[in-house]
Amino acid sequence: MTEQSNRVFLLSLGCSKNTVDSERLMAQAEAAGVVFTESASDAETIIINTCGFIADAKEESINETLAAITEKESGRVRKIFVMGCLPELYRSELQTELPEVDGFFGTRELPAVLTAIGARYRSELHLHRSLTAPGHTSFLKISEGCSRSCSFCSIPRIRGPYISQPLDQLLREARLLQEKGVQELNIIAQDITLYGVDLYGRQMLNDLLLRLSDMEFHWIRLLYAYPLNFPLEVIETMSQRGNICNYLDLPLQHCNDRILHSMNRGITKEGELALIEAIRQKNPDIRLRTTMIAGYPGETRQEFEELLEFAATVRFDRLGCFSYCHEEFSPAFALEDSVPEEEKQSRTAELMELQEGISEEKNKRLEGREIAVCIDRIEENTAWGRTEWDAPEVDNECSLEGAGHTIAPGSFCLARIDGSSPYELFGTVLKVLE
Repeated sequence: MTEQSNRVFLLSLGCSKNTVDSERLMAQAEAAGVVFTESASDAETIIINTCGFIADAKEESINETLAAITEKESGRVRKIFVMGCLPELYRSELQTELPEVDGFFGTRELPAVLTAIGARYRSELHLHRSLTAPGHTSFLKISEGCSRSCSFCSIPRIRGPYISQPLDQLLREARLLQEKGVQELNIIAQDITLYGVDLYGRQMLNDLLLRLSDMEFHWIRLLYAYPLNFPLEVIETMSQRGNICNYLDLPLQHCNDRILHSMNRGITKEGELALIEAIRQKNPDIRLRTTMIAGYPGETRQEFEELLEFAATVRFDRLGCFSYCHEEFSPAFALEDSVPEEEKQSRTAELMELQEGISEEKNKRLEGREIAVCIDRIEENTAWGRTEWDAPEVDNECSLEGAGHTIAPGSFCLARIDGSSPYELFGTVLKVLE
């Protein structure tokens, strides 16, 4: 294979779990001499790691594939490979509709992708990843797949059943990330609540968290916890360990009992409220993030207003809302998609407007406080970062003036918060933290 044919452009779409998959691919390929380029125009091969979770993500994946085909037709690239979630759902259709693509690979076909680009899978590199920027923050995927049966979700079809990664293996992977300069470790899975049950016969999230905390990462963050049977000892550990962020992503999706039952969430509104109360009692400093779905099949205006009241009462620190997407590979596809698209969008906007007011009030209370901030990037004379209450890519940012301090991405600093908006903080660096 020539040097030019070893040049690959990899476009990774979708969630952080896809990012981890792409980083594993890159590490394996680079060990075989493959060079990954910053742009498609510098490569001979394009790989697109697709997302197939909701309609917008599918559309983006198709559009990027069509753009790659244009590059191939112009002679600028020779081969295109599409991998990930979309081929897992629509491989035969994609092969028929997009014959210009040289190969389609599902979510569990890493060796085959490597073979297609002239590399080979090496088991000794299983835990290795080539990190994408920024290098100071990264994700630790503690399980693969999902064994829940939420009616709106096609992830079990895409990713297969829930498989926990062995604890010792995760610790080795975390050490490798730390050696690469990672200081903020974000624990992810489709469902972190169930971690360990399939391997060890009990929930092991707290055990893992304690071991990771002992490794002295600056920050450790928990993302995507299923609310049913969440292990509350994790919240106690969070309040006791200074390097575990007082933050939990707890996707609830709805609060109305009828809809929760139809969604097959296994929990009621009363159960959700009891869990939130218990979490906040055990750790008053915690910030809770959740996601909701508006316009689920059969959702009445009254049921949506119950959701609005729920959000107004609970006052989540971070909240995202998705308009229901009628996924053909999800159980809810058998239901009538009865809420008009315009109404779905309207309800989503209404809930987000409510949350904007809550976020504005909560951020206002931070003005005048001195808070630790992780710096993600520098733009001209402004440093952009996040507090421990903000996850990468999805939460608030903090804009800081350096005030003469030398700071760089990956720095942790103490900042005074001088102003705020609903989704941003503004302040001044007081000192750089060791």
